[in-house]
Amino acid sequence: MQVVTDDRLTLFAEMEKKYEQKDTEYFVNLLDHPDYVVRTRATCILVDFGGEDKVHYIAKVLKNDDNELVRHEAAFSLGQMCYSSSVPPLTDATLNDPSMFVRHEAAIALGVVGNKDAKDALEKALNDPDKPVVESAVVALSNIEFMEKLSKNEKFAKLTGG
Repeated sequence: MQVVTDDRLTLFAEMEKKYEQKDTEYFVNLLDHPDYVVRTRATCILVDFGGEDKVHYIAKVLKNDDNELVRHEAAFSLGQMCYSSSVPPLTDATLNDPSMFVRHEAAIALGVVGNKDAKDALEKALNDPDKPVVESAVVALSNIEFMEKLSKNEKFAKLTGG
């Protein structure tokens, strides 16, 4: 299996030009590309562009992509964006994604966002059959509780990696 194909390299060069132009529509269209590597990269780039208007695109990837690695990256990215509008799609993924890998990352991302609205879902995730998801929910809940009660530094409070 060749990891880096000529087609992929050519597309990455084009993506770099479009990145420099901040071409959101181009990267939104790549979210449906057949190559999961391209979809993962497009997800990260849209998040890098910033703006809450990107949340629904990343949430769609989290809900619908057939590759668990791409969905994992979408969950991580929604956490890094730190918008309250990320809580519903992350909650859904924490409780319903078929992949333990994605449920774990979505739980961590909820803790990074730090919205108290995520607490019910995280408490339900404490009953997940997979230990990494349960442990992620514990980390996320403790992070939210810390932010609510003690933290004076929001940036410090959000330093829970995925």
